[in-house]
Amino acid sequence: MDPRTKLDDTQGTPLDDPFAYRQLVGRLLYLTLTRPDITFAVNILSQFISSPRTPHMQAIHHLLRYLKGCSGQGLLYSSTSPLCLRRFSDSDWASCPTTRRSTSGFCIFIGDYLISWKTKKQTTISRSSAEAEYRALAAASSEITCIQYLLNDLLIPQTVPAFIYCDNQSAIHIANNPTFYERTKHIKLDCHFIREKIKASAIRLIPVNTTLQLANTFTKPLPSTILSSHIRKMFVYDIYITS
Repeated sequence: MDPRTKLDDTQGTPLDDPFAYRQLVGRLLYLTLTRPDITFAVNILSQFISSPRTPHMQAIHHLLRYLKGCSGQGLLYSSTSPLCLRRFSDSDWASCPTTRRSTSGFCIFIGDYLISWKTKKQTTISRSSAEAEYRALAAASSEITCIQYLLNDLLIPQTVPAFIYCDNQSAIHIANNPTFYERTKHIKLDCHFIREKIKASAIRLIPVNTTLQLANTFTKPLPSTILSSHIRKMFVYDIYITS
């Protein structure tokens, strides 16, 4: 998705026939099951499915051209990967021009290989970037807990704790500090949940530089060079080209 593109529900004119737009979005949603590189773009486009307008259809055509140029891309997995869980968590802040809600994103790896990813607009408005990041941490911690339970049920040994990479120092400080402050009292449930997981050694928060934050792929449109670098680190390759 072009980083310069800012979509809202007031641009352009309504489509004469919105069915084609909805049909394309439905097919793209199915494709996100194996294409993490388009997850963020499809999430944005799906928000206008009730009343699509001309700029939204233009954005879909832009995405289709991208897919045509890399139709063979898919996820690569190896049988020799170590069974350690790693998760990258990120959030933008107040990016929605209509509601000013933030967008959370995460990606979870077993060893070096991607097994779960998600982009979702947060349900409430965050008053700071740290709060938005912390909400994203809580959501992704729930997902990684489910995966830990699944691996235990399958009697698959795993390395604990699971590492969670976050590029917001304030959010990490909130998680590691047992004191509640005036600015964080309204997110107590998220705070207690993450602190409980840290205390039980189920997860460990690791600071990461923003340039190395792979979850940026799921929270904002990235320049093509950065997007290509991130998806290579997720082991997304053209499956029809042998290396």
